[in-house]
Amino acid sequence: MNPAALKELPAAPRHIAVVMDGNGRWAKRRYLPRVAGHKQGLEAVRALIRGAMKHGVQCLTIFAFSSENWQRPPDEVSFLMDLFLRALREEVQKLHGNGIRFSAVGDVSVLSEETQNLILDAEALTRSNHQFRLNVAVNYGGRWDVEQAVNRAQLSGDLQTFPNYLAFADQPDPDLFIRTGGERRISNFMLWQLAYTELYFTDTLWPDFSESELSEALQWYASRERRFGKTGDQMREYVTLVATS
Repeated sequence: MNPAALKELPAAPRHIAVVMDGNGRWAKRRYLPRVAGHKQGLEAVRALIRGAMKHGVQCLTIFAFSSENWQRPPDEVSFLMDLFLRALREEVQKLHGNGIRFSAVGDVSVLSEETQNLILDAEALTRSNHQFRLNVAVNYGGRWDVEQAVNRAQLSGDLQTFPNYLAFADQPDPDLFIRTGGERRISNFMLWQLAYTELYFTDTLWPDFSESELSEALQWYASRERRFGKTGDQMREYVTLVATS
């Protein structure tokens, strides 16, 4: 890491990436259909955005629907697509009013024409907002991201430029990754971008993930020593050198 980048490294994460796991189990424990968990999960998303902005986070990426999720039961897939469509209709104006820039990340070409049009409208409406960045990963996979970037770089004639074609090339890599629901894996999410991200796992099911849960994750993050391949002593010397230069 160069001195300029290190000097700008904040105490709070600039970018948080979240895998929102546990909606189905949350519903099952309450003898409700799985879709009830996804509906409640939307409330947790709202709380997450509020909490992230309150703590000074600049960018948030949520994994809404993976490229593998098409294998789920058809009625659940249909509900998730309808929920995303409904959220686009109902939430974008609120996001815009709060200075939030919205982006949908993934292969959206397979989504319905109405959904694609709403995504384009939402991105155009919020493009000039700079207070906060919200990325919703839909029909996204980390392997797909790398493959499409390599293919685009090949077409440009310079394969070494492929990182410039990754889905999040215009944003800082996540500083903190959060996965709820008790699983300890990243599940094909942002494979390139998570190289030096701090990984935080919690047993809390996604619909129960509150602002206080986010605060706990941020406290854990603040306790981490990020070394980026260096030793702890090197990083401390580096920080001191940069701070006094």
